[in-house]
Amino acid sequence: MTSILAARRSPVAPKNGALAALAPHELVAPVLRAVLADAGLEATDVGEVVLSNALGPGGNVARVAALAAGLPERVAGLTIDRQCAGGLDAVLLADAMIRAGMHDVVIAGGVESCSRRPLRYRTNGDGRAPEFYDQAPFTPWPERDPKMVTAAARLAETLQISRDAQDAWAIASHRAATAAGPCRRIVALGDCDRDPFTRALAPKVAARAPVIEGSITAANMAVAADGAGLLVVVSDRFAAGRGAQIIGGRTLGADAERPGLAPLPAIRAVLQEAAVRTDDLAVAAIMEAFAVQAIGCQQGAELPREIVNPFGGALARGHPIGASGAILAVDLIAALDRRPGIGLAAIAAAGGIGSALLLASGTRAFAFARH
Repeated sequence: MTSILAARRSPVAPKNGALAALAPHELVAPVLRAVLADAGLEATDVGEVVLSNALGPGGNVARVAALAAGLPERVAGLTIDRQCAGGLDAVLLADAMIRAGMHDVVIAGGVESCSRRPLRYRTNGDGRAPEFYDQAPFTPWPERDPKMVTAAARLAETLQISRDAQDAWAIASHRAATAAGPCRRIVALGDCDRDPFTRALAPKVAARAPVIEGSITAANMAVAADGAGLLVVVSDRFAAGRGAQIIGGRTLGADAERPGLAPLPAIRAVLQEAAVRTDDLAVAAIMEAFAVQAIGCQQGAELPREIVNPFGGALARGHPIGASGAILAVDLIAALDRRPGIGLAAIAAAGGIGSALLLASGTRAFAFARH
């Protein structure tokens, strides 16, 4: 089996905020050095770096970050894009690489600088001037490719989840994130050593938040943000009985018009394959791009509310798209330090994609290793 020896992340700051001056590799490199030190490994031990990046400059951000962090030149770096799910998928890819015998140590995660994202223009073959676009197509059918906020508003109507319920989830997310304090495994970047967006969100403030569409407001959807998250994934030879074990992971496609519920098939598949029930879980980290999406996944997967996002989620910090899945995994590792057992991380992505990761720590990890 493979294990995660260490997990760290940067602060998450809203777009054009505290981290706006940093390029993607500058967000990653300090976190990479910290997570490697936490794992007690040398730079020469690393076989590969896999990073998710959805909005960045192109090229190979993972390679640039690996070089900036002082890793050997032989570490090629691999950058992937699966939008919001990419950071979690980087961990699953690292797991697969190690199981295949390609490497013993892979650093996996994601990074996004919404502040520094390039402007994108679509060229035309008929001589028309290039046209600016914000959202890339996620299906070949424009009529089945809604904007994310539109899909969330429709989901709220379909599931009959009220604005009050969404606001209550957002308020709880901020409250949990505030209470989590120093256990968040944050690596300071300059003067920024915390998530500056996290606050005591009062019900009256949430109620006055601008409406974006339907029941979706500025309070119950996550803000665009900058940040990075990384995990050290290792073989049994390097783990030597340490860390949280990866006991399952799946990425599956689902209904492109309801991307918020896309994690449900992946969650069900990973639990079934590991013979784990929802009441076996000690903690679950579920993406909060929108409160309605988190509620829909929590209810649809029949997860006990009290185990979901004990440190808060993206509603309380922001959503650095390519990094969010990795940050969920970092949160999960931190939560398992307090509640040892089996933990689940799950995230939705545009186009109807869902990813899920299952970890075990403490005595449960030992039990899975023996199994």
